[in-house]
Amino acid sequence: MPTDVPLVAPARALAYHHVARVTLAREMTPLQAWWAMQARPLPGLALAFRLRDAISARFGVKRIGGFSGDRPTQVAAGDRLDFFLVEEARPDLLVLTERDRHLDVMTCLSTEGRVFTVTSSVKVHNAFGRLYMIPVGLAHRVIVAAMLRRLPRA
Repeated sequence: MPTDVPLVAPARALAYHHVARVTLAREMTPLQAWWAMQARPLPGLALAFRLRDAISARFGVKRIGGFSGDRPTQVAAGDRLDFFLVEEARPDLLVLTERDRHLDVMTCLSTEGRVFTVTSSVKVHNAFGRLYMIPVGLAHRVIVAAMLRRLPRA
């Protein structure tokens, strides 16, 4: 894993931090691994995003809509990848963020050889952000694990 994988805030200030990795069947860039994770959507994930949007919108959180299935051939800082802002794009690292008044989320996709790592970090700003992260933090671990299990066969 690249040693310079960033976090959204210093570790002591995070409300959530999760790292998951898998050894791929072949080397991929972080963007290629992202496409592979999105290739076969997890059952129920679209419904989960719709529920998230319906509930969160009542608290002033913008709707994210979920994953589009779009497959750009490249991304650069400032581009959008689904609901994420691309903050950095290198051959071994893709830094994706979503920030609002409740929380800041950073998901980093990194590769080193055939090892692919997803590093997620969240800094909350208020009570709604803390409450939001209770179910989302648990669901995130399950969703990422399920997506990564599919990758070695991708």
